[in-house]
Amino acid sequence: MSSTSPAVGRALDVLLYLAGKPGPVSGAAVARDLKIPRSSTYHLLDVLIARGFVVHFPDRRTYGLGMAAFEIGSAYLRHEPLELLARPVLRRLVAQVGETAHLGVLHGAESLYLLKEQPAVARIPVTLVTDVGVRLPAHLTANGRSLLAHLSAAQVRALFPSTRGFVDRTGQGPATLPELRRVLAAERRQRWSEEIGLVTAGLQSVAACAFDHSGRPCAAISVTWRQDHTRASHPDLVHAVRTAASELTAALSGHGPEGWFDEPGV
Repeated sequence: MSSTSPAVGRALDVLLYLAGKPGPVSGAAVARDLKIPRSSTYHLLDVLIARGFVVHFPDRRTYGLGMAAFEIGSAYLRHEPLELLARPVLRRLVAQVGETAHLGVLHGAESLYLLKEQPAVARIPVTLVTDVGVRLPAHLTANGRSLLAHLSAAQVRALFPSTRGFVDRTGQGPATLPELRRVLAAERRQRWSEEIGLVTAGLQSVAACAFDHSGRPCAAISVTWRQDHTRASHPDLVHAVRTAASELTAALSGHGPEGWFDEPGV
């Protein structure tokens, strides 16, 4: 056995331990519960912090999972399973509302678009920058915000540690962490997210979040249309995108917060 194997095993134990906790925990708790010497525990935590797998909250002297850990979990779903399961859901959604639909995931503080479905016949073209593989600031997109709304306050703070993270494309959108938190709280209450002209002037989107088997947000489905023309009413678009997110959640054997998909949320 390689001399590094025990360290690798302990690092994985730390990550699994943190993943099983509802929130950040102290280093002393990690050492105690995993029966690892304190000096070794803090060394492992420092290495994991440097790699982005763990986040340290100095003011609370606690540690939680970092975005690299979240991305590893998302990467599993981003490969074949998620896309194969989501494509027919998006196609049904597009056939129903006659507008362009996307599947997106969080990649750090950005929305990464994995799938794009368009109507077979577009009477009025919609020019979008959200092609497959494109990344956009998550706080500006309905797709990204519907996922951010389900992260903890600590995770959101880790993604947006300063005002430099609040880029804008059209001079609008959340510009500070408190402002973003207010927007996310409101959208979580209504159970869907909306973006109006924040990415591209004249375009509007609504999105809803899908959940994995552990109840964590794993992807979002959005619909985008031109503000001066849409084939469906706003309530119908919101209902359709929430239904699509519910279908994807079921396909993933997932579950959202209790009652999340029970009401239309419009």
